[in-house]
Amino acid sequence: MTDAYVMLNCELGAESEIIEQLKGLDNVVDVFETIGTYDMLVKLQAENFEKIREIVSWNIQKLKNVRSTATLIKKDN
Repeated sequence: MTDAYVMLNCELGAESEIIEQLKGLDNVVDVFETIGTYDMLVKLQAENFEKIREIVSWNIQKLKNVRSTATLIKKDN
């Protein structure tokens, strides 16, 4: 199993709507609204790197009012 964290920025005022949409996606473990450089943090779990990339590219980045994302993938020891 691969863990990843996606930090995202969204349009002002769209946070609650985006959080609800993210919680409805498969492989989303948790969503946190944050204060600072990014508006929220999304924890994903999937079977491999390719699935993580697919979720970010085809699901998260395509949500209305999402401006940008940055993804960190946990390195397995």
